[in-house]
Amino acid sequence: MAADLATMTPTPGDPAPAAGPAPAEDGWPEQTRIVRTPIPGPKSLARHAHRKQVLSDGLGTVLPVFVERAGGGILLDADDNHLIDFASGIAVTTVGSSAPAVVRRVREQVAKVTHTCFLVTEYDGYVQVGEILNRLTPGTHAKKTALFSTGAEAVENAVKIARVATHRQAIVTFGHAYHGRTLLTMTMTAKNIPYKDGFGPFAPEIYRAPLAYPYRWPTTAERCATEALAALEDLVVKQIGANNTAAIVIEPIQGEGGFIVPPAAYLTGVADLARAHGIVLIADEVQTGIARTGEMFACEHDGVVPDIIVTAKGLAGGLPLSAVTGRADLMDAVPAGGLGGTFAGNPVACAAALGVFETIEELDLLARARQIEALARPVLEAAADGNGWIGEVRGRGAMLAVEFVVPGTKDPAPDAAAAVMAACHRQGVVTLQCGTYGNVIRLLPPLVMSDELLLDGLAVLTDACKGL
Repeated sequence: MAADLATMTPTPGDPAPAAGPAPAEDGWPEQTRIVRTPIPGPKSLARHAHRKQVLSDGLGTVLPVFVERAGGGILLDADDNHLIDFASGIAVTTVGSSAPAVVRRVREQVAKVTHTCFLVTEYDGYVQVGEILNRLTPGTHAKKTALFSTGAEAVENAVKIARVATHRQAIVTFGHAYHGRTLLTMTMTAKNIPYKDGFGPFAPEIYRAPLAYPYRWPTTAERCATEALAALEDLVVKQIGANNTAAIVIEPIQGEGGFIVPPAAYLTGVADLARAHGIVLIADEVQTGIARTGEMFACEHDGVVPDIIVTAKGLAGGLPLSAVTGRADLMDAVPAGGLGGTFAGNPVACAAALGVFETIEELDLLARARQIEALARPVLEAAADGNGWIGEVRGRGAMLAVEFVVPGTKDPAPDAAAAVMAACHRQGVVTLQCGTYGNVIRLLPPLVMSDELLLDGLAVLTDACKGL
């Protein structure tokens, strides 16, 4: 079936051909949803109670189940429930948890070297990951890469690079943005609770433009791109000063902010503005990158070539690894020692990343992401038809979302989203809530999930929507 996935390239909008079950790899749970106990079950609840005694309450939990094994599209919990995974660890296990190529490469690497610190002594895996990212990121210009451990760390380093290269300070971000939880990236993030409340004072020289959010644009969706670009230009040119602006940092599709897909021509307009004023365009592809949207990078849908691309999450199949890839002249503007970190580009994580790229190529997971959209979007849109609680279905590839509103209005309905998520959890389908208003359910299935599991999970979700 791995070979079959590589040949499935449905016409956009057409029903996807049926795919068989994900390959039955050693150690993977049975690829079927099985609910044996209430979820969470008694063993998970007992472990969660113990966890509460040991760990900080600042660590939230979407679903308090303890997972013992995972693979394909299934999470196996401590109570022997088989849960359909529509979360992928927040877009991390894009190639599936415990993907065979990742496991094989990690085992081989662990037996050889677990750590040296690349800044002390070097190893090939780091260089190989950099070569692949330099080749795959958009644009034919000369590129270089630096590896880090987390998405927030990579975003911060991208900002550092832009500031050094331009000798400017100001950074422009957008409404509904999410860039991380460190001081700088928390400042760049839009949503207050739970990410920012009480954690100030925040980093200076961060400015925010309104995002082109068609569903919630105050005039019309048709005017959204033009008016949002005008607001951005006014902020950059008139309020900050283009000569003071180091970088514009944007998610090509917003993640935590609600899976917001900007209208056509908006991202190209942002890129044109940046280029006209010598501003570094940074694409935060932490959640959207590495095949999630049906292209290797989401900015490719709009033909945008950023100066710098930030990746993480899906890059290493669950091991901590992130990257900043950009124009060689920008990446070389930082003096030696200005980039890096003790664990940055760990050899085991680099081996996992090589396994991820191997899996994407062998299974043609770009096509699979498009196929998932072709299969899932009609189901979600049918569920929205006539259901006043659903304001919009949106997304690209295997990055899809449903926004919930109070019927007859566009007022956010976070309680409805929470109710749908809770109903899915009770039936053994792991979903995530997101959005500035907490009123969006996001779907991030592993790209190796079978059609049977995908349709089963969608049926649970649509039944929950009907129950509102």
